[in-house]
Amino acid sequence: MAKSRGMVLVHTGNGKGKTTSALGAALRSRGHGMSVHILQFIKSPEREYGEQKALKQLGVEMDQLGIGFTWTKTPEEHREALRKGWPKAKEALLSGKYDVVIWDELNNALAINKFPIDDVLPLEDVVGTIHRKPEHVHLIITGRDARQEIKDAADLVSVIDVEKHYYDEGIPAIKGIEF
Repeated sequence: MAKSRGMVLVHTGNGKGKTTSALGAALRSRGHGMSVHILQFIKSPEREYGEQKALKQLGVEMDQLGIGFTWTKTPEEHREALRKGWPKAKEALLSGKYDVVIWDELNNALAINKFPIDDVLPLEDVVGTIHRKPEHVHLIITGRDARQEIKDAADLVSVIDVEKHYYDEGIPAIKGIEF
């Protein structure tokens, strides 16, 4: 029987369910007594999220590294959040302290093209860090527009598509479903 190793999973696409899938894996992992750390690249620590409240009760570490959607703050503020957040996410993975690390919405952060980010969140460093992860650690990366380099570094890539969404009818994000 082959020895188990940590996998790299990428959930991308325009459909709903990328973060939800990663949170389901966090729940499943905790049920098996595994340690989990979730780092959210876009969500702000100034807001409270349903998953944050529930997972804290289960002993899951969770950090919001961002400051919200790119249109809610200045490019300088977003760049500063990424500059401070990336080393924390990198350390969580490379420390080997966790069985599962989730980089939620990293793909969204890497896809920012309204202002430069490569000096504060270098794609080469991200890919290199993925390749240097401890053997036992599972890494889950979520977010739209996954870069090809991230997909190439993965063991599994799921593209979640949208066929129909209530956003198209003008219904905003729903408490308990989106946040």
